[in-house]
Amino acid sequence: MSTHFRMTRHWLAVGSMIMISVIGCSSKSDNSTADGSSGENDKPVIGFVQTGSEGDWRKAHTVSVREAAEAAGYELRFADGQAKQENQIKALSSFVAQGVDGIILAPLVETGWDNVLEKAQKRNIPVLILDRQVDVKDDSLFVTYIGADTYNEGRLAAEWLIEKTGGKAKVVELQGTPGASPTINRYNGFRDVIGEESGIEIIASQSGDFRRSKGKEVMEAFLKKHGDEIEVVYAHNDDMAIGAIQAIEDAGKKPGDDIILVSIDGVRGAFEAMVEGKLNCTVECNPLQGPMAFEAMDKILSGDIGDMPKKQMIKDEVYERENAKEVIDSRKY
Repeated sequence: MSTHFRMTRHWLAVGSMIMISVIGCSSKSDNSTADGSSGENDKPVIGFVQTGSEGDWRKAHTVSVREAAEAAGYELRFADGQAKQENQIKALSSFVAQGVDGIILAPLVETGWDNVLEKAQKRNIPVLILDRQVDVKDDSLFVTYIGADTYNEGRLAAEWLIEKTGGKAKVVELQGTPGASPTINRYNGFRDVIGEESGIEIIASQSGDFRRSKGKEVMEAFLKKHGDEIEVVYAHNDDMAIGAIQAIEDAGKKPGDDIILVSIDGVRGAFEAMVEGKLNCTVECNPLQGPMAFEAMDKILSGDIGDMPKKQMIKDEVYERENAKEVIDSRKY
């Protein structure tokens, strides 16, 4: 551990601004990593609590954080929550007990984090929230949130659909994981736009848990119940949309033509589906958030947060199947 990180650190709150001076961590004398291997003495240690490994988007997100940590000269201790909040809470508590220099949390759901974040704050360990947002009673429990504007993604999907259909369509919705901020925001953003369009009706909505297999299963149930009534599928992520495509094809229909599909994430699989004509539109949610996260962590650990905003949003784009072939080779995930 370098001299810089042996010094005492403290948090100083001034009004609504959380001024953080994190200069040291004195509790890593064993220098061991989460898997018991030996860490490097001169590297600050960051604990990263991921939601899980579901889907291409999440895998790209994890790789981005790992690569950014290495490039920035950090030791990264990784914990896979395996899509269970209790696992994430245990991992976060373990990182606090280890006395890491900082924690990056990609929360599975919005609520239920107050107690464990209070533990980190009492140990003067700053927490950066990544990808999904948290709903806590005291915003001083974390330094900043970095991620996409998932509410706006829902709005963008709805705006595209209105233009595509002329404001008339019967829609089935594949929601993400219940309680997750992208699910809540993509649900609300979509409805806040189509609420002004009397010709667009959501005839069914159910969670597919952001998973391809579950998206296929739910879409099969929608097709059995609603059949030819379905004109549009709105999926909260690309993996569920790809699962829905499989179900539509199994039902003898042509995805992208017989049924319009719009989804969110912008992973390569979605672009491949658009090139094949099976997906009509994807709204990007950029998973390459690692560099931004460690740029912020550098400032946090040096005590140089200045006017760092509480939320730092990544800009997203809308892509259609008509231009997917021109763009696909430039995609990094």
